[in-house]
Amino acid sequence: MNEWLKHLPILPVAVPLMVGAAMLLLNDSHRRARLVLSSLSILTQIFLAVTLLRMTAGYVPTDWPGGVGVYLLGDWPAPFGIVAVVDRLSTIMLLLTAVLGAATWVYATARWDRAGVHFHPLFQFLLMGLNGAFLTGDLFNLFVFFEVLLAASYGLMLHGSGRARVAAGLHYIVVNLVASFLLLIAMALIYGVTGTLNMADLAQRAGLLAGSERMLFEAGAAILGIAFLTKAAAWPLNFWLPAAYANAAPPVGAIFAIMTKVGVYALLRIGSLLLPSGAPAAFGGEWMFPLGMATLIFGTIGMLAAPQAERQAGYCIIMSSGTLLAALGMPGVTLTGPALFYLIVSVLSLGALFMLLEMVERTQAFGAELLAVSLEAFDLEDPEPSDRSDDVIGVAIPAAMAFLGMSFIACALLIVGLPPLSGFVAKFSLLSAALQTSAIDAPSLAAWSLVAAVLLSSLAGIIALGRTGIRLFWSSEDSITPRLRVTEAVPVAGLILSCVALSFWAGPTMTYLERTANYLDRPAIYIDAVLSQNSGKPVDTRGASQ
Repeated sequence: MNEWLKHLPILPVAVPLMVGAAMLLLNDSHRRARLVLSSLSILTQIFLAVTLLRMTAGYVPTDWPGGVGVYLLGDWPAPFGIVAVVDRLSTIMLLLTAVLGAATWVYATARWDRAGVHFHPLFQFLLMGLNGAFLTGDLFNLFVFFEVLLAASYGLMLHGSGRARVAAGLHYIVVNLVASFLLLIAMALIYGVTGTLNMADLAQRAGLLAGSERMLFEAGAAILGIAFLTKAAAWPLNFWLPAAYANAAPPVGAIFAIMTKVGVYALLRIGSLLLPSGAPAAFGGEWMFPLGMATLIFGTIGMLAAPQAERQAGYCIIMSSGTLLAALGMPGVTLTGPALFYLIVSVLSLGALFMLLEMVERTQAFGAELLAVSLEAFDLEDPEPSDRSDDVIGVAIPAAMAFLGMSFIACALLIVGLPPLSGFVAKFSLLSAALQTSAIDAPSLAAWSLVAAVLLSSLAGIIALGRTGIRLFWSSEDSITPRLRVTEAVPVAGLILSCVALSFWAGPTMTYLERTANYLDRPAIYIDAVLSQNSGKPVDTRGASQ
């Protein structure tokens, strides 16, 4: 294997870290330099994610056992050193983060990056935290990367101004600080019982615990699960999300669409590794399925009741988290592949929706006046507002409104799961997998409950988003034609077209995701790949079991 390729697993963390640190040395007046550095960083992350995905899938020759790459930081072998682990699941999340990050960053460069200070460094640190959370191989560094992405998200959440944004941001900060405190308590309990926080090593040692040690481990795992469920916006720990996401700057709300999926990823990752040793209740159907159903129902009711379109989008994120938790809480891995497909589609479509709603708001006279006041306050008005036709989408009146209307329809179809877009493929595959599970086993109340809840949530989505579309595009008599920059329209169109592409290539994508699900059902591949790494250094293992 090429020596250069061996260092790829750590680069998705190292690149945004170095670029973000370099941009902190530049004043806000050096905006062009920051834009160049940010664009290079994001393009590099997309390239790295695609390359790593090809390597784990076997398209690029490697010496990785089972398609699992392990990078030893400091050249110390696991479980004594820190490891970064690249596999099918982590590369899917890396590529999803890179695509969404690229779209939201381009949208932010139109004007939102100038609504406050240090937007670009914070954005890079957020990407660093997300990438690190998907790559880390031990619980403590999962906590560290959680804190990195949360610290960056605090600054991005408060980016701009406004009393509502600050109030929602403070609620968001407090809830996540409590969840982080729970993570520390859980890790202390787990380390005290097992003597390790390496995920692969923990999967082996957990099966050997018995008696009081097993009870302490289960208690630590329960606290750990509560922390992850809070970050995944599971009911009743998700009261903070609609207001926080609705009041965040549009590109910030869009990149936050993947934040709740980090909690879902952590539950899936740890639960799959602990499966042979008897996964604790927090990572199995005993908790995940009922909480997922409750979250899905709560999100459905909230979406119907929300008067504001941005809050509806927040409840759509809660609905997607509920659907994922309920699907992953079902026994076996039959629903895991369709759940991952649904995760990808929901993140892309909801990211597009948050940015789209801000552009649609400009069609309303009040919203346009409010935006004009905000732009004037931050000195963000264009120096040549009417002479730059190359910077405007739809100079003719019908074009801009047609773009907004068709984009809203596409987002609505993706969210509710109607044909012909990939949202329908995702939900149809979920429902058919649930019915298949019920047919193989005895008739399952859980499977039929999931089918009913998903169908009812889709019906509620049609009603709520249809009502919102009528209000925004048809019933407003004083609507105006907004100015849309290329850098605002292209990211939204790009995310929607990505979902359209998933419709055309649903077969190969679903095949890859089903193979990923089968891989997760065989955790020995991950465990052996991590623990078999040896840097050649002599390691004293006499105190390893203490």
